[in-house]
Amino acid sequence: MARTNQFAGASLASKADGKPAPRKTPAWRVAWAVLLVLGAAGVRPSSGLLAAPEQPAGSQQVAHEPTLRAAADADIPFSSPYDSSAEAMLLDLANQERSKVGAPPLKFDTGLTQAARAHAEAMLAAGQLSHQLASERSLPQRLAAATRTQLDQEAENVAFDFDAADGHRHLMLSAPHRANLLNAAYNVVGIGVVHSGDQLYIVQDFGHALPAYSIAEFKDQVAAAISLARRRAKQSALARQDLPDADDAACSMAKANQLRTFPVHQLAQRYTVLSYTTLRPEMLPSNAGQAFSMQDLRAFSIGVCYARTETYPTGAYWVLLALE
Repeated sequence: MARTNQFAGASLASKADGKPAPRKTPAWRVAWAVLLVLGAAGVRPSSGLLAAPEQPAGSQQVAHEPTLRAAADADIPFSSPYDSSAEAMLLDLANQERSKVGAPPLKFDTGLTQAARAHAEAMLAAGQLSHQLASERSLPQRLAAATRTQLDQEAENVAFDFDAADGHRHLMLSAPHRANLLNAAYNVVGIGVVHSGDQLYIVQDFGHALPAYSIAEFKDQVAAAISLARRRAKQSALARQDLPDADDAACSMAKANQLRTFPVHQLAQRYTVLSYTTLRPEMLPSNAGQAFSMQDLRAFSIGVCYARTETYPTGAYWVLLALE
């Protein structure tokens, strides 16, 4: 059968709290493609993603370590059944296309590459293309289990073709796959390629990696956002304090996977309390403006806990602000 009739592929894209809604793409010659699109939205406690068992909720109070770097031989064994040369070619071809449209180059992420390879092997064993085989977890869960990089968006392309060059060409001919490849928001990728006879199963796992912060750095960023909010409200600066139980209250939220906990309630008896989850320390919750415009405020304390939870399999910062 001619090579042009052997491509099959599927794409998947999501933000931190998306939910899948399947939609078929048009068939083309004998080839076929399936598109699954996840809803785009910000990180919210109601995203409802299932647990990533790699790390229990609230088990740490230090920031994660990112793997935003090139995969190396010491990190990933470039041995059978993986085709490392095809993986490298697909990355190079993708970055060539991205440069034409002004998108930044993708960097190999060690963990995402491990996830992509594992999924390619799973598809080979099942003999089919899918973003979630019967034995697998969802894309956010798979990526969370494989990488320490903090992601707020992820996407996936899968394909079956004769070689890397043909696979790339056919992916670029398909609108949803092309959109993932050229999306300027993505800055990291993992690519897995395994052989099935003289053909290849190809997986591309894309992500938008966020900066990594220590807890102290994260608090400093939140404090800067509070100072800015006070200036915008034309109010005097607030003194920054460190309540000894603020971090414990924040971690109680992460452990319970909810914002309302007994330690938070106890603090609310003495202070005005704002609690929320976020990936971006410079962004205060939408209801914070009114609180920080109050004239009689004198000081604030910040509690922060980073955790991967049932709601946030790829991780989030749980923040408590105590105002007095």
